[in-house]
Amino acid sequence: MPRATKTTRIRLRPADTSKVPFWGQLLIGFLWIAYTVFLIASGQGEQDYHFLHYVFLVFSLVYIGYVLVHNAPIFGTQSYLEFTPGYIVHKGGLFRPKQVFAAEEIEAIDLAPMQLRIRLRSNDLYTLNLREVKGPKRRENFRNEIRQFAAQYNILLRETAPAPRI
Repeated sequence: MPRATKTTRIRLRPADTSKVPFWGQLLIGFLWIAYTVFLIASGQGEQDYHFLHYVFLVFSLVYIGYVLVHNAPIFGTQSYLEFTPGYIVHKGGLFRPKQVFAAEEIEAIDLAPMQLRIRLRSNDLYTLNLREVKGPKRRENFRNEIRQFAAQYNILLRETAPAPRI
């Protein structure tokens, strides 16, 4: 019978899947806000569709809020990998669902230098890019948690050593 373990949560960086970096997105949003405020203050287009300036201002503020919530830990840690008794839980961000892997469903774990692959008994393969694990100390803590989890639940763990630098 496996012993109960504590829950360990390892914070991940938000997955950087956008083509524009975080600061670029913020700059675009603030430029939209500044432009709209300038149009409202200057009074240009008051006879036409002036209300559209306010609509665009609201959409610009919503966009800034979305970028901040998606990329910054405003409401706590939103991207994490959690080791609980009997489960590995991955949450990729605020707007993404949790992925839960039960220990009895995991067939093998492959731990490469910058990638983690979880192979399930149903032949599904889940891959986590370890570049999302921020910092060498956190990365080492993550590797130790994987080793401990695999040993505790008798899961085959294959580790690949990093290639030597030339």
